[in-house]
Amino acid sequence: MTKQATHKPCDICRKKRKLRPAEGLELCSTCQQIAELVQNDPQVLDRLNAISNPQQDRPENTVPSDLELPDVLDGIRYRTTDRERNTWYVSVSELNGNPVEIFASTAFENDQHLQSRISNLTTITRLISLILRHIFMGETLTLEKTLTQLKRSSRQPNDLPEMLGRILLNYSQDKKNSAEKDEMVIP
Repeated sequence: MTKQATHKPCDICRKKRKLRPAEGLELCSTCQQIAELVQNDPQVLDRLNAISNPQQDRPENTVPSDLELPDVLDGIRYRTTDRERNTWYVSVSELNGNPVEIFASTAFENDQHLQSRISNLTTITRLISLILRHIFMGETLTLEKTLTQLKRSSRQPNDLPEMLGRILLNYSQDKKNSAEKDEMVIP
Protein backbone atom coordinates (compact mmCIF):
# COMPACT_ATOMS: atom_id res chain seq x y z
CA MET A 1 0.00 0.00 0.00
CA THR A 2 1.38 3.42 -0.98
CA LYS A 3 1.45 6.12 1.64
CA GLN A 4 -0.16 9.38 0.41
CA ALA A 5 1.29 12.72 1.33
CA THR A 6 -0.84 14.59 3.81
CA HIS A 7 -1.66 18.16 2.93
CA LYS A 8 -2.59 20.92 5.34
CA PRO A 9 -4.74 23.93 4.50
CA CYS A 10 -2.86 26.97 3.18
CA ASP A 11 -2.90 29.88 5.67
CA ILE A 12 -4.29 32.19 2.96
CA CYS A 13 -6.53 30.28 0.56
CA ARG A 14 -7.36 27.41 3.00
CA LYS A 15 -7.05 24.80 0.24
CA LYS A 16 -5.34 21.59 1.25
CA ARG A 17 -2.09 21.50 -0.66
CA LYS A 18 1.58 20.92 -0.21
CA LEU A 19 2.83 23.90 1.80
CA ARG A 20 6.02 25.89 2.10
CA PRO A 21 7.06 28.08 5.04
CA ALA A 22 6.98 31.82 4.31
CA GLU A 23 7.28 34.66 6.85
CA GLY A 24 5.87 32.56 9.69
CA LEU A 25 3.03 31.19 7.55
CA GLU A 26 2.55 28.01 5.58
CA LEU A 27 1.53 28.82 2.02
CA CYS A 28 0.74 26.87 -1.12
CA SER A 29 2.86 27.71 -4.15
CA THR A 30 0.16 29.93 -5.67
CA CYS A 31 -0.31 32.02 -2.52
CA GLN A 32 3.44 32.26 -2.04
CA GLN A 33 3.80 33.72 -5.54
CA ILE A 34 1.06 36.23 -4.79
CA ALA A 35 2.71 37.15 -1.48
CA GLU A 36 6.03 37.77 -3.24
CA LEU A 37 4.29 39.86 -5.89
CA VAL A 38 2.62 42.03 -3.23
CA GLN A 39 5.90 42.37 -1.36
CA ASN A 40 7.62 43.64 -4.53
CA ASP A 41 4.71 45.88 -5.65
CA PRO A 42 2.33 46.94 -2.83
CA GLN A 43 -0.05 48.59 -5.33
CA VAL A 44 -1.00 45.08 -6.46
CA LEU A 45 -3.29 44.96 -3.41
CA ASP A 46 -5.23 47.99 -4.67
CA ARG A 47 -5.66 46.39 -8.09
CA LEU A 48 -6.70 43.06 -6.56
CA ASN A 49 -9.17 44.82 -4.29
CA ALA A 50 -10.65 46.68 -7.26
CA ILE A 51 -11.12 43.40 -9.13
CA SER A 52 -12.54 41.45 -6.20
CA ASN A 53 -14.78 44.26 -4.87
CA PRO A 54 -15.73 46.37 -7.90
CA GLN A 55 -18.51 48.24 -6.08
CA GLN A 56 -16.88 48.59 -2.65
CA ASP A 57 -15.86 52.14 -1.72
CA ARG A 58 -15.87 53.20 -5.36
CA PRO A 59 -18.40 55.55 -6.88
CA GLU A 60 -20.11 54.59 -10.11
CA ASN A 61 -18.24 55.22 -13.35
CA THR A 62 -14.81 54.89 -11.77
CA VAL A 63 -11.84 53.68 -13.74
CA PRO A 64 -9.20 51.08 -12.79
CA SER A 65 -6.34 52.40 -10.66
CA ASP A 66 -3.63 51.46 -13.16
CA LEU A 67 -5.14 53.71 -15.86
CA GLU A 68 -3.23 56.92 -16.50
CA LEU A 69 -4.98 60.12 -17.42
CA PRO A 70 -5.29 60.52 -21.17
CA ASP A 71 -3.70 63.51 -22.92
CA VAL A 72 -7.14 64.96 -23.70
CA LEU A 73 -9.99 65.12 -21.19
CA ASP A 74 -13.49 66.56 -21.30
CA GLY A 75 -13.92 69.54 -19.06
CA ILE A 76 -15.91 72.56 -18.05
CA ARG A 77 -14.48 76.05 -17.56
CA TYR A 78 -16.06 78.47 -15.13
CA ARG A 79 -15.43 82.21 -14.93
CA THR A 80 -15.83 83.68 -11.48
CA THR A 81 -14.71 86.67 -9.43
CA ASP A 82 -13.30 86.89 -5.94
CA ARG A 83 -14.27 89.40 -3.27
CA GLU A 84 -11.77 91.92 -4.66
CA ARG A 85 -13.35 91.64 -8.13
CA ASN A 86 -10.41 89.73 -9.67
CA THR A 87 -11.58 87.46 -12.48
CA TRP A 88 -10.60 83.78 -12.19
CA TYR A 89 -11.02 80.89 -14.61
CA VAL A 90 -11.57 77.48 -13.04
CA SER A 91 -11.45 74.36 -15.21
CA VAL A 92 -12.73 70.99 -14.08
CA SER A 93 -11.52 68.02 -16.15
CA GLU A 94 -13.49 64.79 -16.04
CA LEU A 95 -13.05 61.15 -16.92
CA ASN A 96 -16.10 58.90 -17.27
CA GLY A 97 -18.24 61.71 -15.88
CA ASN A 98 -16.15 62.12 -12.72
CA PRO A 99 -13.93 65.10 -11.84
CA VAL A 100 -10.24 64.13 -11.81
CA GLU A 101 -8.48 67.50 -12.03
CA ILE A 102 -9.20 71.12 -11.20
CA PHE A 103 -7.16 74.13 -12.28
CA ALA A 104 -7.52 77.85 -11.64
CA SER A 105 -5.93 80.78 -13.43
CA THR A 106 -6.35 84.49 -13.97
CA ALA A 107 -5.61 86.86 -16.80
CA PHE A 108 -3.46 88.83 -14.35
CA GLU A 109 -0.90 86.15 -13.50
CA ASN A 110 1.97 88.64 -13.86
CA ASP A 111 0.41 90.98 -11.31
CA GLN A 112 2.82 90.92 -8.35
CA HIS A 113 0.19 91.41 -5.66
CA LEU A 114 -1.63 88.28 -6.91
CA GLN A 115 1.48 86.04 -6.95
CA SER A 116 1.02 84.81 -3.40
CA ARG A 117 -2.66 84.03 -3.91
CA ILE A 118 -1.97 82.34 -7.26
CA SER A 119 0.66 80.17 -5.59
CA ASN A 120 -1.72 79.22 -2.78
CA LEU A 121 -4.55 78.55 -5.22
CA THR A 122 -2.28 76.39 -7.37
CA THR A 123 -1.37 74.40 -4.27
CA ILE A 124 -5.00 73.90 -3.34
CA THR A 125 -6.03 72.81 -6.84
CA ARG A 126 -3.08 70.43 -7.23
CA LEU A 127 -3.84 68.73 -3.91
CA ILE A 128 -7.57 68.57 -4.70
CA SER A 129 -6.72 66.98 -8.07
CA LEU A 130 -4.55 64.42 -6.30
CA ILE A 131 -7.49 63.59 -4.00
CA LEU A 132 -9.93 63.40 -6.93
CA ARG A 133 -7.68 60.93 -8.76
CA HIS A 134 -7.52 58.88 -5.56
CA ILE A 135 -11.31 58.87 -5.19
CA PHE A 136 -12.26 58.24 -8.81
CA MET A 137 -9.24 56.40 -10.20
CA GLY A 138 -7.87 54.64 -7.14
CA GLU A 139 -4.53 56.43 -7.40
CA THR A 140 -2.44 55.78 -4.32
CA LEU A 141 -1.76 58.85 -2.20
CA THR A 142 1.79 59.16 -0.90
CA LEU A 143 3.84 61.76 0.88
CA GLU A 144 6.17 61.88 -2.12
CA LYS A 145 3.29 62.75 -4.47
CA THR A 146 2.11 65.42 -2.03
CA LEU A 147 5.60 66.92 -1.81
CA THR A 148 5.86 66.92 -5.62
CA GLN A 149 2.60 68.85 -5.93
CA LEU A 150 3.71 71.37 -3.31
CA LYS A 151 7.02 71.87 -5.11
CA ARG A 152 5.27 72.38 -8.46
CA SER A 153 2.94 74.94 -6.85
CA SER A 154 5.71 77.15 -5.54
CA ARG A 155 6.28 80.37 -7.50
CA GLN A 156 8.83 82.16 -5.33
CA PRO A 157 11.41 81.16 -2.70
CA ASN A 158 9.87 80.81 0.77
CA ASP A 159 6.28 81.08 -0.42
CA LEU A 160 3.62 79.03 1.37
CA PRO A 161 3.82 75.87 -0.82
CA GLU A 162 7.63 75.79 -0.58
CA MET A 163 7.50 76.33 3.17
CA LEU A 164 4.89 73.57 3.70
CA GLY A 165 6.83 71.16 1.48
CA ARG A 166 10.09 71.87 3.31
CA ILE A 167 8.45 71.32 6.70
CA LEU A 168 6.77 68.06 5.64
CA LEU A 169 10.01 66.78 4.13
CA ASN A 170 11.96 67.65 7.30
CA TYR A 171 9.25 66.09 9.46
CA SER A 172 9.30 62.83 7.51
CA GLN A 173 13.10 62.70 7.56
CA ASP A 174 13.13 63.38 11.31
CA LYS A 175 10.60 60.56 11.87
CA LYS A 176 12.64 58.21 9.70
CA ASN A 177 15.88 59.09 11.52
CA SER A 178 14.16 58.67 14.88
CA ALA A 179 12.80 55.27 13.87
CA GLU A 180 16.24 54.18 12.67
CA LYS A 181 17.77 55.24 16.00
CA ASP A 182 15.10 53.24 17.85
CA GLU A 183 15.97 50.16 15.80
CA MET A 184 19.67 50.38 16.60
CA VAL A 185 20.82 47.90 19.21
CA ILE A 186 23.25 49.29 21.74
CA PRO A 187 25.53 46.61 23.24
